[in-house]
Amino acid sequence: MGSFILRIIINAAALWVASWILPGLEISSSAASEAVAERGVTEGTDAVGLVLAYLFIGAIFGIVNAFVRPLVRFLALPLTILTLGLFTIIINAAMLYLTSWISSYTPVEFTIDSFFWTAVLAAIIISLVSMVASVLPGARKR
Repeated sequence: MGSFILRIIINAAALWVASWILPGLEISSSAASEAVAERGVTEGTDAVGLVLAYLFIGAIFGIVNAFVRPLVRFLALPLTILTLGLFTIIINAAMLYLTSWISSYTPVEFTIDSFFWTAVLAAIIISLVSMVASVLPGARKR
């Protein structure tokens, strides 16, 4: 259970870095924005809502990677071998796009501007951040 929570935190951090670098990637919480507008809540609460939004999208992304990605990787194995592994970037971009589609049915929305460039670049950034964060002590599977 602890490794799953750590994975969600790593996913959220990777999504934050990608959305910070790429202008076409955005996470917004409509429910938190409405609550802030109704109550006149301070900026600190809005920041907490944004962190929770990133953690929520990180959890969705983790679930998609745990259940859908292995099947897609297996089905795309011949194409991955043919492209010497470069098709894995397209698979990662598709998992991001699937996460975006799933989040459109939740109060927290994850939007991607365009599938090809934004999603592919985000997939590369998220993979690099996740790889670096996985090297941190305690992040490895035991």
